[in-house]
Amino acid sequence: MTDAPDSFRALVADKAGDDVHRELRDLSPDDLPEGEVTVRVAWSSVNYKDALAVSPKGRVAKTYPLVPGIDLAGEVIAADGAAGLSPGDAVLAHGHEIGVGQHGGYAEVARVPADWVVPLPDGLSARDAMALGTAGFTAALSVVRLEENGLSASDAGGPVLVLGATGGVGSIAVAILAARGYEVHAATGKDSEADFLRSLGASEILSREETSAESERPMDRQRWAAVVDPVGGAATAYALRTTRYRGSVALSGLTGGTALETTVFPFILRGVSLLGIDSVETPGDVRREVWRRLGSDLRPDGLEDQITREIGLDEVDGFLDEVLAGKARGRTVVRVAG
Repeated sequence: MTDAPDSFRALVADKAGDDVHRELRDLSPDDLPEGEVTVRVAWSSVNYKDALAVSPKGRVAKTYPLVPGIDLAGEVIAADGAAGLSPGDAVLAHGHEIGVGQHGGYAEVARVPADWVVPLPDGLSARDAMALGTAGFTAALSVVRLEENGLSASDAGGPVLVLGATGGVGSIAVAILAARGYEVHAATGKDSEADFLRSLGASEILSREETSAESERPMDRQRWAAVVDPVGGAATAYALRTTRYRGSVALSGLTGGTALETTVFPFILRGVSLLGIDSVETPGDVRREVWRRLGSDLRPDGLEDQITREIGLDEVDGFLDEVLAGKARGRTVVRVAG
């Protein structure tokens, strides 16, 4: 089939006063944004950003009504003049304005600009790709940047710390790093998830209290060869003052807060690097290369183990509230196709 259906299901969030109302609706192709590539969405996933997009206080959504879902994977229905893409091609897309500034993945049909589309790499099914999703891409990009900045499994010089390790980015980072031969220490605020993290490859578990504690000293004992940090706030300050000489901290998140209280000492006395990780506007060539590697050498062992839940499109609404309440762990994939 090379034409979009006349009607398809979508989860739509719309703002009414100070509240955001969500419901499943039937949409038509006329409701879709402009773009060269129309995709029959098979799978999506749930991210913290998706929950923020439907929260009245989330300040993520740029427009309403909005179909959330910052990730999507499926099959090309139409590719109007898009070079290298044809109907029937398996593709994925994430980042840019998807699910925040224009309709996203929680719909059976989506439309996006051609340069936002990534061919599904060898080694990954559409479901696999959404088990990774933006979170997996962010985790992989963090590892790539750390290794480009000198981290090496053959000579790491110490363990790698993953903060927020039961979340989407953190759990996949643990699995990727362990598969690449690093000694991984994982920090979490959920004591009950220690076995889950060990199953992913973590050798030591730290408490959130330890990794977000304040210190009167600008630097503490050197511990980490590198840190994957999807948390921010006090956790980033901890990471900076405990990272080893010439180590790096890859920062991608703000669930722990946006303020950062630190000093210049980790940077000028230990040569620590703070690497900003942006998965939203990553250039297309970098995006495609990271996804290619996620299908090969960066693919975490036991990818299915990352998937802690599979839900249908009609279950997404309720689950987003669980995400906002901090009750989610690992990755949740959304079966969009009926």
